[in-house]
Amino acid sequence: MNIALIFAGGVGTRMNSNAKPKQFLELHGKPIIIHTIDLFEKHKNIDAIVVSCVEDWIDYLKEMIVHFHIKKVVSVVPGGSTGQESIYNGLTEIEKLFPVDSIVLIHDGVRPLINEQVISDNIESVKKYGSAVTTAPTTETFVVTDDNQEVIEVPSRKHSRLAKAPQSYILEDILSVHRLALKDGIVNSIDSCTLMQSYGKTLKLVEGPVENIKITTPTDFYIFKAIYEAREYNQIVGL
Repeated sequence: MNIALIFAGGVGTRMNSNAKPKQFLELHGKPIIIHTIDLFEKHKNIDAIVVSCVEDWIDYLKEMIVHFHIKKVVSVVPGGSTGQESIYNGLTEIEKLFPVDSIVLIHDGVRPLINEQVISDNIESVKKYGSAVTTAPTTETFVVTDDNQEVIEVPSRKHSRLAKAPQSYILEDILSVHRLALKDGIVNSIDSCTLMQSYGKTLKLVEGPVENIKITTPTDFYIFKAIYEAREYNQIVGL
């Protein structure tokens, strides 16, 4: 089974939106999270979707799922106070519903600019290697600094990638690492690949589109709007 876990447990303080969490901001009448879910809904190899959602908005999300005719969402569970906790809540729900050898594609609810090929490549990579971390090439030089804001390293772009999502694993593998982390007092790991790597797991990269941004700030939202509309009107080839 191939299960998508969409996590959207945060409220998005950097978006400066007082009315609603960032995942429920709308573009052309559709919430960002529905744009995201719809990508997995339409993929022929995704069998089911579980969503981990900010608790006060679960009822609204369920209304939107019905309104937009989403059929593959089998469960919506409360998110947590951190991304790690939201993901773990979703994983434990998937464990109740599906075999432990299922493939789980973990994806941000506010990352709606992936495509069908990325989802397919994640599934195939997990089948072959046991993991898939969607990445994008670095298009600018970045530096590593110390606490005094002095540059201590300029990594080569040749071997540098931006870790994005989906990040995909066998259910029993990612669950076991989450449980080890909780046992060790780790509750706020930045993402799943960081957690997996810290426990010695081998990770395989999958190349994704550069535009696969996480919508965190107002600027991100306007970038999403521009790319979405360009795609809709076929103004930019390849987007």
